[in-house]
Amino acid sequence: MRDLVFVAFLCVFFAFGFRRPFIFALVYVYIDIVSPQRLTYFLLNAVPISLIAVGLTVAAWALVDKKTDSRFAPRQLLILLLLLYCFVTTKSADFPIEAVAKWEWVWKALAFAAFLPLMLRTRLRIEALLLIMILAASSIIIVGGIKTVASGGGGYGQLDLMVTNNSGLYEGSTISTVAIAIIPIILWFTKYGTVFPPDWKVKGFCYCLIFACLLIPVGTSTRTGLLCIGLLAVLMLRDTQRKVLYLGILGLLGLVAVPFLPSTFTDRMSTIKTYKADESASTRLAVWKWTWEYAKDHPLGGGFEMYRQNKIRYDTETVEKVEGTTKIDRKLTVDQARAFHSAYFEMLGEQGFPGLALWLVINITGLFRMEVIRRRYRKPEVGQEWIAPLAGALQMAHLCYLLGAAFIAIAFQPFVYMLIGAQIGLDTYLARKRQEASFRPMRKARPRALAATTS
Repeated sequence: MRDLVFVAFLCVFFAFGFRRPFIFALVYVYIDIVSPQRLTYFLLNAVPISLIAVGLTVAAWALVDKKTDSRFAPRQLLILLLLLYCFVTTKSADFPIEAVAKWEWVWKALAFAAFLPLMLRTRLRIEALLLIMILAASSIIIVGGIKTVASGGGGYGQLDLMVTNNSGLYEGSTISTVAIAIIPIILWFTKYGTVFPPDWKVKGFCYCLIFACLLIPVGTSTRTGLLCIGLLAVLMLRDTQRKVLYLGILGLLGLVAVPFLPSTFTDRMSTIKTYKADESASTRLAVWKWTWEYAKDHPLGGGFEMYRQNKIRYDTETVEKVEGTTKIDRKLTVDQARAFHSAYFEMLGEQGFPGLALWLVINITGLFRMEVIRRRYRKPEVGQEWIAPLAGALQMAHLCYLLGAAFIAIAFQPFVYMLIGAQIGLDTYLARKRQEASFRPMRKARPRALAATTS
């Protein structure tokens, strides 16, 4: 029965695309984020719905969509260069079979991110893209929030987010990072949305969704999510007029929330300050050290999945105080084939220094361009009030991702590349509008004026 519901929904979604071709891109976004084929038993697994959606998207743009308004930004070229470089490293990867398996989904994420801005020609399209991204992610977030309230989440890696496959947005740390990152964009919709005008129903749903987003790090017991919450709280202080009141409310909410937090969450958060006793944190540090040494010998990287060759040794320290004396217990741990646990070291190990540099430039350029837009439209003309807040929201979302990426190997997470595509689309759309506003046709000189100039 559930399969039939998913099939019927997708059929209707696809049908709207034949009336408004841009909707095909939104169908692909939904499929890529939610992965409905993983939620069904048979019907959607037998059909390549993702390939169909992206094929219809490209065909609709090539055959129907208007091209005169499209612009190609430098960052799209950088994404294509990163795509080409990843192709080269895949051909010479240390683990060629495993590398091809990752390449099969990475190239799609990069190619779609480079293509997507070409279709974002209007404010409505930019808003529709962000709306579908949020609603698709919310289908996972709301389920996780409800289960957190009902059962406390159960601890790290224990929250069931509709599927048992712990990958993509269904992985605890990844969904925690994304859930916190989209909060500024959700808040933007409570003020400036046009697809769903922000009445009391829209605002009510948005605020409830934000609450569910804040519950995800609790339910998944992820330290990354807690750090992202802290960063977002600091970033939102920038646009807050009553800063003292804002800080007071944050402190009060923190004090009120602590007694209601499950012990699984508080116990895991306490390991942030005792990382040497935590095996997970010690593993990260050891893997990062190994990856750095590998990169010095292989500056061009080892290709996708190269971490499978690592062999690490590290000590965990447990400090106990017994009758006034401090006892330090050290335990040697030997491990191998441990994942990067960081997008930065993922890029360094797999794509080397050139790939890491490209990836950093793509991300840092996005932050810079959103800041330029935010400052340029700080004092907007009539009808431009939505621009600076959206640029600020996209910038805050990107910063939350970059913080979370320090502790999760999500360098090629498709959701983030869609966010980057939205940034580029907003930038190119505004550039075109400025060009149109500055263009003034030459007027013919009046006869007298012409005679005066020739005499």
